[in-house]
Amino acid sequence: DVQLQASGGGLVQPGGSLRLSCAASGFAFSAAPMTWVRQAPKKEVEWVGTSDTKMTTYSPLAMGRFNISRDNARSTLYLEITGLTPDDTATYYCLNADGYRGQGTQVTVSS
Repeated sequence: DVQLQASGGGLVQPGGSLRLSCAASGFAFSAAPMTWVRQAPKKEVEWVGTSDTKMTTYSPLAMGRFNISRDNARSTLYLEITGLTPDDTATYYCLNADGYRGQGTQVTVSS
């Protein structure tokens, strides 16, 4: 079975940083494009960025403060966010190429 488990979220003060992880299993992770999205309360899902085997692309909202990386040996996708603002408060999810979205991780930015 495909499993995607995001973790690393929490309560962070504005200006802080976080590294989110997404542990994957049940499919060929190393060959798979992987995507981060986020969803704030009462808002639409927003694309953050996608990592494939050759490059990583980012949404305009993610340019400059978000960094996606992956460890294929550990089948894990990462999302580093710096300079967090309250607008980054959301549940963050990872998706595989089939659009499977596992359990997300909540990020709350507040003083």
